[in-house]
Formats: sequence, structure tokens, C-alpha cells
Amino acid sequence: MRIGQGFDVHAFGEGDHVMLGGVRVAHGQGVLAHSDGDVVLHALCDALLGALALGDIGKHFPPSDDKWRGADSRSFVRAVAGMLAERGYALGNADITVICEAPKVGPHAQAMREVIAADLGVDIDRISIKATTTETLGFTGRREGIAALATVLVERS
Repeated sequence: MRIGQGFDVHAFGEGDHVMLGGVRVAHGQGVLAHSDGDVVLHALCDALLGALALGDIGKHFPPSDDKWRGADSRSFVRAVAGMLAERGYALGNADITVICEAPKVGPHAQAMREVIAADLGVDIDRISIKATTTETLGFTGRREGIAALATVLVERS
């Protein structure tokens, strides 16, 4: 078995929603990003790629490549799931924490779990989504952006 961890952050900018775990969440701002800026899925991809020792999301889906401009991050997850399977691994579990003051994650956590489980081809009980704040400290506390941390266990299939 192997363990991987991933982290992603995006600053808030103009917009009326953020993408979190493949779910459109209404918010008074969007995020500044090359793709759809889904911090949950970006952190998850980095964790999975790390467990496989394949580098990071920027190596596989570089922001310098215009074909990824505005991309749906679910396509990244599905591509990384393919890399996992090609190498003979399957997801044991994923534990993901969203770090922000807003938007509220709890009302959307179940939908995020469903999307991620479907894209990885696993039972929903292998996907955990939770959230925390930084108690008004730092850039997330000042509501300047949003972050996510993911930890995964992968096992030989």
C-alpha cells in the first residue's frame, strides 16, 4: 500500500460560485484559476499522483497548456484514476479537508462524496469530505481564498 497527500489553494476573484469536489457551490465570489479551480479535486489528484510517485497535477495538466483553460477538474480525476488502474492500484480511501470561512461545505459534502466516488469508481464509504476554518487567521480567515488538503491510501488491486 502507498499513502499520498495533496494540497491546493486558490484566491477568490470575481464570480458567483466555486467548484468544490465537482459540485457547483453558490458563493459571492469565484476563484482565480487556469481550470475551474476546484481545490478539492486538485488536492485529491496531487495526493493520488504522489502515492504513485508520478509528480503533481501541474506536471500532467500544466497551466501553461491552453487546452486546460477552464477545464472541468473532474476530467483530471478520471485521468488520474486511469493512471492508478494502469499501475495496478486501487483507492483504499480518500480523506479531504476544505479550509475556508465561506462558503459552507457541510450542505454539499454528500454530493461531493458521490461525484468523487463515481469518478474514481469506488464505494462512497471510501470518500470523506470535511471542512474547517482558520478561526479568521491567514488568507482563508480573511476570506481571500480557499484551500484543500487530501490524504489517500492506495493498495495493489
